[in-house]
Amino acid sequence: MGFLVTTLIFVVIGIIACLCTRICCNRGPSANLFHLTLVITATICCWMMWAIVYLAQMKPLIVPILNEGE
Repeated sequence: MGFLVTTLIFVVIGIIACLCTRICCNRGPSANLFHLTLVITATICCWMMWAIVYLAQMKPLIVPILNEGE
């Protein structure tokens, strides 16, 4: 999967999680905002972790040294 497709999947999952949080945790405007902030922050952190690992595999920091026989 490409970078853009998986980023869109994370956006869709974040929107679904926000909607579920809004439906399930309907205790007031301040609590609702607090839960939505937590869900959005968690989604962004998960996306950033995935993106860093994905991009680190594109160009590794340590270049492997091949032997003559390989």
